[in-house]
Amino acid sequence: MSRIVSWHADPSRPRFVPPAGAVDAHCHVFGPMAQFPFSAKAKYLPEDAGPDMLFALRDRLGFSRNVIVQASCHGTDNSATLDAIAKSDGHARGVAVVDPAISDAELENLHQGGIRGVRFNFLKRLVDDAPKDKFLEVARRIQGLGWHVVVYFEADILEELRSFLDAIPTLIVVDHMGRPDVTQGPDGPDMRVFRALLDSRDDIWTKVTCPDRLDGSGPPWDAFAQAVRPLVEDYPDRVLWGTDWPHPNMQDAISDDGALVDMIPRIAPTPELQHRLLVDNPARLYWHD
Repeated sequence: MSRIVSWHADPSRPRFVPPAGAVDAHCHVFGPMAQFPFSAKAKYLPEDAGPDMLFALRDRLGFSRNVIVQASCHGTDNSATLDAIAKSDGHARGVAVVDPAISDAELENLHQGGIRGVRFNFLKRLVDDAPKDKFLEVARRIQGLGWHVVVYFEADILEELRSFLDAIPTLIVVDHMGRPDVTQGPDGPDMRVFRALLDSRDDIWTKVTCPDRLDGSGPPWDAFAQAVRPLVEDYPDRVLWGTDWPHPNMQDAISDDGALVDMIPRIAPTPELQHRLLVDNPARLYWHD
């Protein structure tokens, strides 16, 4: 498997200036491989994209903090994510991927290392097995730590996941809105089903992220802006935003992170909405202690 680069070498500086304290609440680190080898089950093999690169991008884009989400290429070994958090000088927290057999002591160690959530991935092209019963047991065990569950799925399996999601006892964050077809518009079937999920519980949040993944028309991603702005306006206290850097598996359509930041005022058009999206909401979830 050849190593791939999926990120822009020289992203533009965004026109939008994030508010003080803004958080990039969905990003990853890759390696460095010599120190943190990739999983034998990894479906892709990226070049190194470590904490120095992540924090340089954070500063370039005008953000203050990061939430680092364990990338599938590292499997359930969270060492690279923990290393990045440790090097952040308190400016990063993380979301882990864990083996369901993990011990309570190991969960506590992750908590001390800055982890505040666990991710369950249902994308078949990225993971071989997603055991719902074992995931629910993990979700029950992390309650005492005050963690939440991050769930990644595509729109076509949302209905079959509903009973599983209903059974999760913690706050839930849905990655990338469950990957709806944004070309259907804000009232299209995918968004209607997703809104029904949000309406079913007031402790389901989502990340209004990845126009580059969800809107095949390319920049300036007008379909994404039109479909997602009403979601931010209607659920302002339950939305998060992130770059998704270094954009796993996007090597064929490399994203300009500055252009991604400039989407923010199009989906959160007022300073109040921008502050909730970028500062208040991630602080409540990741820095509440």
